[in-house]
Amino acid sequence: MNGHKEDQKITFLTGTYCSFRPAGEVCELDLGCGCGSYTTQLAQRYPERLILAADVMVGRLRKLVKRMHREGVENIIPLRTEARHLVGLALPDGCLDRIHLLCPDPWPKGRHRGHRLLASDFTAQLHRVLKKDGIFHFSSDDKPYCDAVEKVMNESMLFAPVEPNGDLEGITSDFERRWLAEGKTVKHIYFKRLPLPPKTIGH
Repeated sequence: MNGHKEDQKITFLTGTYCSFRPAGEVCELDLGCGCGSYTTQLAQRYPERLILAADVMVGRLRKLVKRMHREGVENIIPLRTEARHLVGLALPDGCLDRIHLLCPDPWPKGRHRGHRLLASDFTAQLHRVLKKDGIFHFSSDDKPYCDAVEKVMNESMLFAPVEPNGDLEGITSDFERRWLAEGKTVKHIYFKRLPLPPKTIGH
């Protein structure tokens, strides 16, 4: 860890069998948090909640830790981990009230679309880690990506689209502010976790 003092505040989930069990009564995850502008605003608005901030780039998390110290925020846990590992393996069932995936790389080229997170297998893992009626919040400035996410989520039969309740109003990420400054439109979509469909036996 190269002796960075910020690393003392970061939980490193790098091993195959690393697991993490959040202890907050209300817990949200900023997946791909970057340097944590959105995470910090969310934590400041809801100091009674536990906010998990996950990113694969440790340099970004170190900047988040510095921001936490600078702004006196204590209810964030930075997690150095890859998104698929965290949601697919490290987190226990039904532990999150809400997941935010904001302005991820849209991977617009056809040959790169396999890098996108929102595929059917990942959708099932989102469902697994969310609590009953938990919310998945997605945003992007890329309309084709938003359309693809809506299609995957709706066809999964695990989620239903919902309108925002307004409790996130005014909280924006660095990426969103950048896109808005360039005249782009950033779309936010929300999905509520549904119960698992009834099991059937096919012949």
